[in-house]
Amino acid sequence: MLKEKIAGIIESIRLIEGVRLCALVSRDGIMLGRYSAGDFNEAWFAAMCATLLASAESAAVIVKVQSPDMVTIHSSDGILIIIGAGEKILLAALVDPAWDLKHMTGMLREIAEDVGGTF
Repeated sequence: MLKEKIAGIIESIRLIEGVRLCALVSRDGIMLGRYSAGDFNEAWFAAMCATLLASAESAAVIVKVQSPDMVTIHSSDGILIIIGAGEKILLAALVDPAWDLKHMTGMLREIAEDVGGTF
């Protein structure tokens, strides 16, 4: 049942135009499910996504600002978006930089909110 639910969430993210890769990751850095056209090291990717968001949260505490719920990494050939999806899960997506980032993050945030309410 849980595997089917995760697969359904991954499918809903994958169907967003401009998404090249997506994953659900535990905040501990464990890969729960993913979609990608190519192969990559799942364990390292999951661990680094969890580390990136946790580091951003720690940096925010140090400078006394509200913790971020999202981190983006911009490069010329893609934007990696990592969004907190509740207390236990992260949503990660690699999107095409040609697409409207505000629109993409809005759609991904909606899914992340649904995920956060589920797990």
